[in-house]
Amino acid sequence: MILYSSMDDADWPDFIDVYTGVFTYFGDNKKPGFDLHDTPRRGNKLLQSCFAILHNVSDQRVKIPPFLVFTKGSKGRDVVFRGLAVPGVEADPADDLVAIWRSKKGERFQNYRAKFTILDTGTVAREWIEVLRAGEPLHTSAPSSWRTWVDRGVYAPLTAEPTIEYRTKEEQQPAAGRDASLVRCIYDYFKENPYGFEHCAARLAGLMDPNIKIETVTRPSVDGGRDAIGTYRVGPLADRISLDFALEAKCYAPENGVGVKELSRLISRLRHRQFGILVTLLSRPPGLSGASQRPPPGCGHRGRGCRRDSGEGWIGGAGGGPGMVDDGVSD
Repeated sequence: MILYSSMDDADWPDFIDVYTGVFTYFGDNKKPGFDLHDTPRRGNKLLQSCFAILHNVSDQRVKIPPFLVFTKGSKGRDVVFRGLAVPGVEADPADDLVAIWRSKKGERFQNYRAKFTILDTGTVAREWIEVLRAGEPLHTSAPSSWRTWVDRGVYAPLTAEPTIEYRTKEEQQPAAGRDASLVRCIYDYFKENPYGFEHCAARLAGLMDPNIKIETVTRPSVDGGRDAIGTYRVGPLADRISLDFALEAKCYAPENGVGVKELSRLISRLRHRQFGILVTLLSRPPGLSGASQRPPPGCGHRGRGCRRDSGEGWIGGAGGGPGMVDDGVSD
């Protein structure tokens, strides 16, 4: 089975996490007018079937086809092979196939968000692809990680550490068009109300990572230099611990950037065993990545992504006022 993604659909942002080997893929019901499973290519029906086998009759994993993942290349019709994937993730099986609601031109509809694990296979032998067509998925030419997953349900993800410790300014910027318009819309709404943006930033942080829990947004003045405080939960569900953090929000124009001054200000206000989160609509320079006790930054690129991925159209009320995002930008 082939999974292809252009990786540039702003509304349905497929994503490969090279750190964990997890491929987030959105189904083929991308516009209103069809039932969740009644799509022309029957892609969502296939997703439903594969994940149902995975969770309900796991001893029949051999009936789940292997997925060969391809993404758009840099020239013309070029494609890039990204790996052999199987449905599901080991860390969070309850969230590997979720039907999410979206709206377009006033019509609501559902689509799937599916999570696959790209296996550490090295190369995929052409011989195996040929015998797959003959119905022999466990042929001796099959990748060992595939056979292990079929036999025991053990995931061996393909992971890779980055060669650089920071993202370039271009990588932090939202894509031109709808994404950039959304970031600009947020700025225009809050530029005269920085305290309102603090509430928006706190909500964005919570959407960026479900382990983030905002305890309170501080008052407008005499707040100790912190715009919000909260906890970050780590560890297994049955035995979690919470780490304290302070959050600072900077509602600067998207074309500007956060410098050493802003980051140093946040670091200087961190208490013992506390970390910081800096939420901004723009980017940070590479030199800030080496700061000790550095806060995890949330730039415009991540902010618009987590808001959209969550399937929530909440921003209009995040800062205390409805109707912020018009039909040209909202989901």
